[in-house]
Amino acid sequence: MIRVNIDSIRVSLMSHLRVVILKDPESGRYLAIFIGPFEAEAIAIKLQGQTIERPLTHDLLKTVIGELGGRVRHIVVNDLRQDTFFARIVIDHNGQTYEVDARPSDSIALAVRLEVPIYVEEAVMDRAAIMPDEEVDSESLDSLEVRGPGEESRLSVFEDFVDSLDLDDLDDEEDD
Repeated sequence: MIRVNIDSIRVSLMSHLRVVILKDPESGRYLAIFIGPFEAEAIAIKLQGQTIERPLTHDLLKTVIGELGGRVRHIVVNDLRQDTFFARIVIDHNGQTYEVDARPSDSIALAVRLEVPIYVEEAVMDRAAIMPDEEVDSESLDSLEVRGPGEESRLSVFEDFVDSLDLDDLDDEEDD
């Protein structure tokens, strides 16, 4: 498993689709996962340190797991099938480990609330990661390519979407 950081949440100005960008700090690869607007907001609210009057669904889930004596160890984006990502929430409870199937967006929203690690299975990164073109300097991500033999056509919708995003400021945000 590869530990990743949330690099950013982006909104395409043309389609209004949201995407969470996960970054592997070791290799510099990016993983773009489309998410819903409510999940994007739930992640952004926590990352920006905003407080809200009433708890969101992910806050409720955090409270329920804690009240029942569970502890979320981490979440993992563990599969990619037919252009859909899958995730698992790994929970310790009474000496046993449980893996709960969940959407990556919900898993990430929970992970940021609990401040637990986010992982991606290596096979998923190998199939879907986006790498800055080696001919472009490290401060510019204008030219992106999908890594993985044979995956370009199946994942072209991701590549097209990411290509439509303004990613020039990724390295600048990282320095903040």
